[in-house]
Amino acid sequence: MELDIAPIGDRAELYRELDGGWPVFMSKDPTGGLYYQHVDRLWPEFSLLAVDRETGRAVAKAHAVPLSFDGDITAGLPEAGWDWVIRTAVHDHLNGTKPTMVSALEINIRSDLRGSGLSGLMLTAMRDNAARHGFTDLVAPVRPSGKPADIQQPIDEYAHATRPDGLPVDPWLRVHVRAGATIVNVAHYSMTYAGTLAEWRSWTGLPFDRTGPVEVPGALSPIHCDVAQDHAVYVEPNVWVHHRM
Repeated sequence: MELDIAPIGDRAELYRELDGGWPVFMSKDPTGGLYYQHVDRLWPEFSLLAVDRETGRAVAKAHAVPLSFDGDITAGLPEAGWDWVIRTAVHDHLNGTKPTMVSALEINIRSDLRGSGLSGLMLTAMRDNAARHGFTDLVAPVRPSGKPADIQQPIDEYAHATRPDGLPVDPWLRVHVRAGATIVNVAHYSMTYAGTLAEWRSWTGLPFDRTGPVEVPGALSPIHCDVAQDHAVYVEPNVWVHHRM
């Protein structure tokens, strides 16, 4: 497959072919709108689209955003992870603050092509794009793809678990490490989703009728359900990785 990987530009219709691909509840993060509703206007050069030149169809997309960070990346990145990245990028834009690094936000592969190696190609394209814009650091609050299958394992254990060859057990972390990244730290509350029990039932098809932890397909950790208070809250951990270009 020969690919054309470039900023989305005027190919918005192709870009929309790749909407979805995530559990429904993941579209309910209130911070996400700060990015996705303004990306075309504020950071278009950091959103990449891969198109199959033979068919003209979109096969993958990659979102990243420039932002400022005045700490030592190798010493640890903020616990608020993905949400922090978006809020910081928006504040930087409003305040005219010069960004110092780029953070990945999402790589989404067309469902019929997952597992074909496209995620690694998009990660490389994201690294190259950041370098072209003069940045030497790309970070990412990674959503470990294998964690839903081990939902009860503490994220701090899972994030650093390795195979006999020394590479991460998690497939998506493994792609990053193979591309040259180092695992920095866990972002324990990278995304937060809250809703009434009725909303969670509509998002998941589960009853949410007992107080306590609820295991939801696609989640990285159990959702906290409180029947008396009529709400449930999902706090998603991610894993910070750092690519030095």
